[in-house]
Amino acid sequence: MSELTSLTIAEARAKLAAKEIKAVELTDAYLSAIDQANGALNAYVAVTPDIARDMAKASDARIADGKAGALEGIPLGVKDLFATKGVHTQACSHILDGFKPEYESTVTTNLWDAGAVMLGKLNMDEFAMGSSNESSYYGPAVNPWKATGSDDKLVPGGSSGGSAAAVAAHLCAGATATDTGGSIRQPAAFTGTVGIKPTYGRCSRWGVVAFASSLDQAGPIARDVRDAAILLKSMASTDAKDTTSVDLPVPDYEKAIGGSVKGMKIGIPREYRIDGMSEEILALWQQGIAWLKEAGAEIVDISLPHTKYALPAYYIVAPAEASSNFARYDGVRYGLRVDGKDIVDMYEKTRAAGFGKEVQRRIMIGTYVLSAGYYDAYYLKAQKVRTLIKRDFELAFEAGVDAILTPITPSSAFAIGDKELAADPVKMYQQDVFSITLNMAGLPGISVPAGLDAKGLPLGLQVIGKPFEEETLFKTAHVIEQAAGKFTPAKWW
Repeated sequence: MSELTSLTIAEARAKLAAKEIKAVELTDAYLSAIDQANGALNAYVAVTPDIARDMAKASDARIADGKAGALEGIPLGVKDLFATKGVHTQACSHILDGFKPEYESTVTTNLWDAGAVMLGKLNMDEFAMGSSNESSYYGPAVNPWKATGSDDKLVPGGSSGGSAAAVAAHLCAGATATDTGGSIRQPAAFTGTVGIKPTYGRCSRWGVVAFASSLDQAGPIARDVRDAAILLKSMASTDAKDTTSVDLPVPDYEKAIGGSVKGMKIGIPREYRIDGMSEEILALWQQGIAWLKEAGAEIVDISLPHTKYALPAYYIVAPAEASSNFARYDGVRYGLRVDGKDIVDMYEKTRAAGFGKEVQRRIMIGTYVLSAGYYDAYYLKAQKVRTLIKRDFELAFEAGVDAILTPITPSSAFAIGDKELAADPVKMYQQDVFSITLNMAGLPGISVPAGLDAKGLPLGLQVIGKPFEEETLFKTAHVIEQAAGKFTPAKWW
């Protein structure tokens, strides 16, 4: 990790503004780091050095002219779910082979308008379906962290595994990610980085490959809370092209950093103390409670009674929406095509070859729960449960709770190819047990590193907030970050 690539976004921004370093110099340092590390970490599925250097040169010119944007010259990685004009955009799926869109997603447009530099496209679970990055057509991304005394390769979490691995290994200054059931927050926890899932509607979904349209939300993964605040400010916007985008001004999230939590009420939900929960996670949670108490927050016990139904309800709603969204992948207009004896045979062969096992499994579940005779029994019931989950949070906030503190993962990062998880998809789905409630309720949540387990691997805590009150999350997470410190993996790649 070179001196330049170890700079946070805030530090790099200051040095670029003071003309102590050049954007081209910073970009070259990251491209060199990617060259050296990507063979081992597989974080990038496409690197764009020519585009990056051209963007960096333009940034240097704007800085010289005194016209610098909010992210001028900052090199970022982009999850392969975001459309990037003329550049590989395949959601890490075989079915989108060779797809290079003729348009740019709203989120990446916002970042480039702010002066950011694109280093390339990052690895992820296929179509964002997974909690380990093992369902990617390009193979798993590898966590830069290793357990003490072990050489086992660990997962970086999913689906935004490439984003988290690249940020943790200093292969980009920050990264875009998406969260449908925990896909920003869980990888952040596994890699010692900060990830925020904003309120549903805060960032435009236009130009982001859809998984489950009522749950998907874009957000950043960054090295610390301040960097996450800087990135979200530029990513978020109102967008007429996305009907779920909310017409609210975007606050300057960075101003919330360093704010006091004195007098804030922090809710601790009793339902998150689940059977078989590791003692280390419980101890970390208690430590987080103690830190916030010391900072002057009031800790209150709360109940979110419908939490236990969140996992089964999510795994009905999300596959149902995926089944509907994925009907567009048919081998006719773009991506992979496997010829058949007629059009139906071509559809079947293309989808059989193009979709991986996990995506096929979820499409089949989704198609089943939407089918005649089962719609009311499954999908409709799951939507009613979703309303109850949302109401649980509303009642807690109405009772005066300002934010909620919970664990974010049931364990630290596990090994790539873990036999127990590979043999039982439901066990893999349980990785999302602490994260999916927020997607079901549309609420914002942030994962912040809070400590290391006995194996020397990072663990995170989650702060949940009221709709569109991301400033509260940044303020609270910063208190935890200040108490816990920052965590960087030892370089082995």
